[in-house]
Amino acid sequence: MKSNYLLSNKFKLPGWILLIVGLITGTGFILSNLETDMLTMKVLAIIGGGDSVLVGSSVESSSDFFQIIENSIVDELITIAIIVGGFFVGFSKEKVEDEFIYKLRNDSLVWAVIFNYIILLLTVIFVYNFSFFNVLVYNMFTPLLFFIMRFNVLKLKANHEE
Repeated sequence: MKSNYLLSNKFKLPGWILLIVGLITGTGFILSNLETDMLTMKVLAIIGGGDSVLVGSSVESSSDFFQIIENSIVDELITIAIIVGGFFVGFSKEKVEDEFIYKLRNDSLVWAVIFNYIILLLTVIFVYNFSFFNVLVYNMFTPLLFFIMRFNVLKLKANHEE
């Protein structure tokens, strides 16, 4: 099966390395509530480079445009590792890319999007305040992670049935 949108199979191993390192370091940062000054440098902030202010029960940030600010880029590097690694893993060809793998990939992608939006809908109904913002941040990663998990589980299941 010819799929023009898939990367070469060579991207899969670097993708797994980036994804696993990103998930482990990201989880460590979340669990430890670590704020670090490590890798602090001047960066371009296109919008909202100013300080955030707590107003009542919401957080408002200044909407200054195009500023150079000092920021630790550790969390950005972790985010990039997870996204790029997940993209490489999810959208690299398998060694044997046939119609069956194409169907598994397609079914997994549809399932991941539906599952993700069910979770997001439940979150909108039951999660509030700053916790909701945290869920939205994690929601950047969940469709890709759900897809990778579902696709690999279906592949393993198909291999065991053979």
